[in-house]
Amino acid sequence: MSSVETIVVQSRAASGTSAARATRKDGLVPGIVYGNNKEPQLIALDPRVLIKEMYKAGFFSRLFTISLDGKEQHVLAKDIQLHPVSDHPLHVDFQRVSKDAKITVNVPLSFINDDKAPGVKKGGAINIVHHNLEVTCPANAIPEQIVVDLSKLEINQGIHITDLALPKGVVPTHQERDATLVTIVGSSSDTAKEEA
Repeated sequence: MSSVETIVVQSRAASGTSAARATRKDGLVPGIVYGNNKEPQLIALDPRVLIKEMYKAGFFSRLFTISLDGKEQHVLAKDIQLHPVSDHPLHVDFQRVSKDAKITVNVPLSFINDDKAPGVKKGGAINIVHHNLEVTCPANAIPEQIVVDLSKLEINQGIHITDLALPKGVVPTHQERDATLVTIVGSSSDTAKEEA
């Protein structure tokens, strides 16, 4: 699990488009914290902090601590609106979670040892089918990434969800589907040779 980053925010009183515009004019990003059977809270935060976090891998699958007036709460980023031209954050939504709650998140897949795969050495190409895997896990044990080892893959072989060694407490959300995550495909000339 990755370390939990703390984001210091301040409250904002008014909601609506003009209030959000005023918050942006003050150099802050408006946002909201909701969920966990509590009233929604309107917040504002430093865009530099938000930008730093949103460009790290797995922004939507990392647990954050929001610090507001000295009180802390655990949250997941659920949505972020970006300016269509500059990609500057315009608004962010956070959902409260209990640290021991079971949650569903998309975790990035990290493919390693592609250079050692026999299929690649024979001229095959890696075909990544899924870049993320939806899992259910405790909020305080979200994996930073799930490693997929390609070192034993031959041409026309693949790795499925059931082939993964997931961390303790982490299970695929849709266990009934054994989706293919990655394959090694041969060139059309290799296929023609095999058929011949």
